[in-house]
Amino acid sequence: MKKRFVFVLLAAYVAPCAQGYADGEGSPIFGVTIPEGYRQWELIAPSQEEGSFNELRGILGNATSVKAYRNGTLPFPDGAMLAKLAWKRVPSPEFGSASVPGHATTVQIMIKDSKKYASTGGWGFGRFLDGKPVDEAQHETCFGCHQANVNQHDYVFTRFAP
Repeated sequence: MKKRFVFVLLAAYVAPCAQGYADGEGSPIFGVTIPEGYRQWELIAPSQEEGSFNELRGILGNATSVKAYRNGTLPFPDGAMLAKLAWKRVPSPEFGSASVPGHATTVQIMIKDSKKYASTGGWGFGRFLDGKPVDEAQHETCFGCHQANVNQHDYVFTRFAP
């Protein structure tokens, strides 16, 4: 029951909290932009970070990535896209032991294109604050972390929540 509550809570907050920022400004290094319509993608899984970020996150996938997850396809096919929406975690005013999304922190995008991004496992990365890409130094760490921790899962942290 507790897992279902968190899932419903995050799904309910995806649309109103993650405003669409598809203004075309690409991320440094990779040139990734926020795709139009990403807020209508399917929820792959919720996640929670309790350390320094203290965030609630919802990971969404386009139709190509959802199909790959459902079929257990690795590596992900070209055209797969994932979006991570993150909010500061705050206590619920109605239910003290629950956490709810506070202010939005980032939108992060991963796009699979095995030719364009061959040097980074086939993935391009974008991280956006208030709809604007973050600086190059923050993008330099994206692939390194994915490579060090999830290279056996096509560089993707998120597992599908059935």
